Amino acid sequence: MKEKLYQSLIELTNGRWTSSLLRKFALSPASKRIIPSFAKQYKINIEEMDRPLEDYTSLHDFFTRNLMKGARPVDGGVDTIASPVDAVLEDKGSIHEDATFQVKGKVYSVEEMLGGKKEAERYLGGQYMVLYLSPSHYHRIHSPVDGKVIRKQTLGSKSYPVNRFGMTLGKSPLSKNYREITEIEYGGGRLALIKVGAMFVNTIERTHTGDTLHKGEEIGYFSFGSTVVLLFEKERFAAAPLETPAAVRAGEMLGTFQ
Repeated sequence: MKEKLYQSLIELTNGRWTSSLLRKFALSPASKRIIPSFAKQYKINIEEMDRPLEDYTSLHDFFTRNLMKGARPVDGGVDTIASPVDAVLEDKGSIHEDATFQVKGKVYSVEEMLGGKKEAERYLGGQYMVLYLSPSHYHRIHSPVDGKVIRKQTLGSKSYPVNRFGMTLGKSPLSKNYREITEIEYGGGRLALIKVGAMFVNTIERTHTGDTLHKGEEIGYFSFGSTVVLLFEKERFAAAPLETPAAVRAGEMLGTFQ
């Protein structure tokens, strides 16, 4: 009963109209007034931002802030995978041979997540990582490797919460939410970087153009808290010995490829 009630309420607040209203406020000059309290509430490190707090023109402007140069050093290993975001590493593990994996008691279909059986086959028996971004995090997304973009696709329309509560009670948000998929060919094979939209606002902005990527290079940003899912091919990736949940920063090593 609790699960059904929660899902119903979320569905009512995730339509285009409600999302549009929230986004409109976040972009408005009026939202500038709540930036100081927002920064305080979420304990945001204002010392690493590229501008003083008072220079941000709206909550959206602040939320999608850039950092000072050098604030996120990128791991320089030639065979390493760098975290694409500041986040909490919520889960990691193996993708089963039936193209599923489990997070917070929910079974996720890689086929559904990627939009097709053919797309999922490449990752059978591989590895996955789930990186959750809260409102407190820096929301720019960076390339985890040097490589070439092989495929881009946008799937889904609405978005359910991707925090721990939403992941436990929501309708498989990682595979059903609005999401942008980027598959990258790199020295260790191919990986899928799936940017998952969060509750209320689906906007995931791309800032990178072209097909060539450099590790640590910015590729886009989230408008609000969200999640990144990384998928790796079988026997191509060895995760770093990180206990979950674990705080990670963009550029830090998540593991190595073979």
